[in-house]
Amino acid sequence: MTILENGVDLLALVGLQRAMRDVGTLQVLGTLALLAAVGVFVDWLWMYRLHKKMPPGPMPWPIVGNTYQLPDEKPWIYFENLAKKHNTPVLTFWIGRNPTVWICDAWAASDLLDKRAGIYSSRPHMVVFGDLGTGDWNLVTMKYGERWRLHCKLTHMGVGLQQVRNYKPFQNDESKVVAYDLVNKPEDYVEHFERYAASVVSIVGYGRRISSNKDPIITEVIAVMQRAAALNVPGKKFPMLLETFPFLAWFPTEIAPWKYGLRKGGRGFGFFFALAEEALERKNPNYMKQIFDQQEKNHLSEREIASFSGNLFGAGSDTSSSTLVTFVLACCAFPEVLPRAWEELDRVVGAGRSPDLSDMPDLPYVSAFVKEVFRWRSVAIIGGQPHAPIADDYYNGWLIPKDTWVQGNTWAIHHHERDFPEPDRFNPARYLPGDRDARPFPNEKGYMTFGWGRRVCSGQGLAEQGTWITVARLLWGFNIRKALDARGKEVPVDIFDYTNGLNMRPRPFKCRIEPRSAAHRQTIEREGLQALEDLAVYEGETRYRMSTFYQKSEKRP
Repeated sequence: MTILENGVDLLALVGLQRAMRDVGTLQVLGTLALLAAVGVFVDWLWMYRLHKKMPPGPMPWPIVGNTYQLPDEKPWIYFENLAKKHNTPVLTFWIGRNPTVWICDAWAASDLLDKRAGIYSSRPHMVVFGDLGTGDWNLVTMKYGERWRLHCKLTHMGVGLQQVRNYKPFQNDESKVVAYDLVNKPEDYVEHFERYAASVVSIVGYGRRISSNKDPIITEVIAVMQRAAALNVPGKKFPMLLETFPFLAWFPTEIAPWKYGLRKGGRGFGFFFALAEEALERKNPNYMKQIFDQQEKNHLSEREIASFSGNLFGAGSDTSSSTLVTFVLACCAFPEVLPRAWEELDRVVGAGRSPDLSDMPDLPYVSAFVKEVFRWRSVAIIGGQPHAPIADDYYNGWLIPKDTWVQGNTWAIHHHERDFPEPDRFNPARYLPGDRDARPFPNEKGYMTFGWGRRVCSGQGLAEQGTWITVARLLWGFNIRKALDARGKEVPVDIFDYTNGLNMRPRPFKCRIEPRSAAHRQTIEREGLQALEDLAVYEGETRYRMSTFYQKSEKRP
């Protein structure tokens, strides 16, 4: 046998070995692929069986559920239409492998979240606002339990219904300042509303008013709050896509751009704790002093104190200012509702003074007007953070498993034709007894803007009180109309042009805000100047800036 023949035999043997190894590799890969396919199929069977037991909804796909079906914007409208399609008040929609329940009916929301509040007062597992946010040290995201009850009790010390009554004087004065500012610079109405809302919660929390639109709380903190609200909407884009693929949250933030800088425990607590500490230096009584008085007794950590501080702005400033912007939009879009309010205010109040909270019993149409503002375009459009049952529950024969993400779709609830005929028409009269559009509702307020059960917004009383007096005063003092173009024609407004955040507000629009008469203007100016004198005791500045805080303080996370 020649050397060449031996070489050929050797090459053939090597080739055979390689072929056998490749076949072995393919077999291993094939086996792994088969096992993966079987695992996915078995997991999908589990999803399918659970899907059949839960409220109606679209069939989920393996792994991704129904996430791929989410619209790019305003999913609350999509869920409203989906509930109509499936003819159900309660809808199941899968975010990845997790079923979420969307309540699109006021009566179902009342049955589950109000009447069964003892079951539905916890929070589900959340990645973005839980694991990568405030988790179990903030009342908003905290699971139901003893610590949650403590946080509720401490929160009520600051914004509970009994305490809110004590805030009427400075809340009323700040409202007078808004009217005064609108006389001087009506085109800046959004900034005036933001300053007003932020100033009220700042006086409550820190004993310091916010007198300028340039205050860093306005220019920085509220902007951050608005960006955070924009993230907290179910979606098929990052970071909310982390709810579908939670394992992606395990990657370090430095190599995970999809986390958008989020990290376990959040970051902003150091800044809000510093604001809380600064409030101790104020002579005026304030909520943060009360919280620090409770620190040792209740073993409050810095993170927990920061949460009480930050929640004031998160729940009280952006939401209240957005509600007032919606009020202006409603006046522009539906001018026919204004004369009745003017008649009532002129008859009860007159032009020599502006209305105050003592006038409320004599101003039923104005009160109905405020209710319609809350209903027509609710700010917390999906009812805030999701609820979760602490045990398996059944509704209309449907299973709602323990720890399921349960969300109240406030948009769908407030736009149900059965309860609110012509729901997109702004009609305060629907809240007056005997009106043709008046309908029964499961609660006495006639709206569900502030949530449900034990998870209802803690600042509801403060918001309702402030919104009533401000709306009443602006209705009394101003004619709010559409802007005029260069040819003197009215510029239309779009009642559907709202932002996409958890706390939605109208996108910018121009309007005309003018005093109703010279007498009204004189009263507004006189009362505004007096209010500024009365509020002078709260004047002050903060030495902290969120934009530079973490650059200067390396010790704080």
